Amino acid sequence: MATQANLRPVEADGPDDTFRTPPHNLEAEQALLGAILVNNEACDRVSSFLLPDHFSEAIHARIFEAASTLIRIGKLASPITLKTYFDSDATMKEIGGPAYLARLAASATTIINAEEYGRMIYELAQRRKLIGVGTDIVNEAFDTPVEETSRDLIERAEQTLYGLAETGKYGQGFHPFARALSDAIDMAAGAYQRDGGLSGISAGLKDLDEKMGGLQASDLIILAGRPAMGKTALATNIAYNVAKAYKAEHQTDGTVKVTDGGVVAFFSLEMSSEQLATRIIAEQSGISSERIRRGKITEDEFHRIVEVSRELQSLPLYIDATGGLTIAQVAARARRLKRQRGLGLVVVDYLQLLGGSARKAAEGRVQEVSEITVGLKALAKELAIPIMALSQLSRQVENRDDKRPQLSDLRESGSIEQDADVVLFIYREEYYLARKEPRPNTTEHQEWQDLMDKCMGVAEVIIGKQRHGPTGIVPLQFDASLTKFQNLIRTDYLPEQFS
Repeated sequence: MATQANLRPVEADGPDDTFRTPPHNLEAEQALLGAILVNNEACDRVSSFLLPDHFSEAIHARIFEAASTLIRIGKLASPITLKTYFDSDATMKEIGGPAYLARLAASATTIINAEEYGRMIYELAQRRKLIGVGTDIVNEAFDTPVEETSRDLIERAEQTLYGLAETGKYGQGFHPFARALSDAIDMAAGAYQRDGGLSGISAGLKDLDEKMGGLQASDLIILAGRPAMGKTALATNIAYNVAKAYKAEHQTDGTVKVTDGGVVAFFSLEMSSEQLATRIIAEQSGISSERIRRGKITEDEFHRIVEVSRELQSLPLYIDATGGLTIAQVAARARRLKRQRGLGLVVVDYLQLLGGSARKAAEGRVQEVSEITVGLKALAKELAIPIMALSQLSRQVENRDDKRPQLSDLRESGSIEQDADVVLFIYREEYYLARKEPRPNTTEHQEWQDLMDKCMGVAEVIIGKQRHGPTGIVPLQFDASLTKFQNLIRTDYLPEQFS
């Protein structure tokens, strides 16, 4: 049994352990500021990665900010020009007044060393931020609100650390055009060598791939439609096709180069992982998911399901069926999967079920959705992969005679339409036509039947927006019982039939 003594906090062994000064280097800060005041070109060498917040001494941060502002607007930054900005500064008076600026200039380092001093200041600032993050984690772990779990704390800590890692990449400024050209040529060469001539990841649907050139890295793809149109079915089909096509080569340097397909992360906020798995099994076995769920299958069909399941076990397809995820949680989990397994495609089903930060949620749903779409686009660029997010359409579609969706039908369409690189709509005329069946044995019924025969099993994927390609309509074959989309086999392409 634990005694009270066992529960006492561990005490520090000595005075050295009770307090540690956060890492800093005042001399490096003084030397860099002096170099900038003597030669303003030194500021250009550090301005791409160094910010006022990176200085440990507040007065140094204000001096750097004032000097940078003057240089940016084309004016001279020197002890004399900065003097007027610090005449009434209380901290400056404590260290000798504006004469301190002259002392900085006198102790200046050479412009050659300016960047090295800047990087040293930056690195020490990053360490101080890490100490702050660690302190916050400890404090939150000691005093956690009742409604939060340890998983919430871990994900928030991970998000903070990744945010620090992303914003902390100095040297992300201009790249030579020659490098951009090299990347473009590499992409074209990859498309030339890949089956189908695609620059992106194949969706496994030939006509759609030809229109889009595959799923492009860094793209946010919105897949929208009214309920029962088959959004989840198409997303599941594409996710399966990408995972099935996955091929990778191990390089001599230990890295893995993906040559086709990709690892897929599927965030299912609406359906369970078991329901998604059942859909894929039905699609691959040719047995309807309804019959599988109800157990209305023969022994041969059961063996076929088992065989298909064994084949699917090795698929690099990962499903997260956690409900009520926030955009920060999605980003953290996607980053984690890429680090552990690699990642080629993220699917989110669906966008309206994602949450934003509490602050944006308080400002209204439109602001929250805007934060979500901006976050998804930023994540696509950060991970250099396509992200497909499903979206519901507003009810105004139902009030029109022509029910083909358009961009204005997107819910909170302003932010979704603006941030998306590609917007796809799913439309099935068969669904609407089936609900308008006239009385049998009439002329109208015969006309209706002719129309039904034409659109039976046919779905349209409408490309409403595409930054790097054409818009238009791609017809696909849809089998509702198997929730399966396939390339449409057109009757006018078939060879002539002979009796």
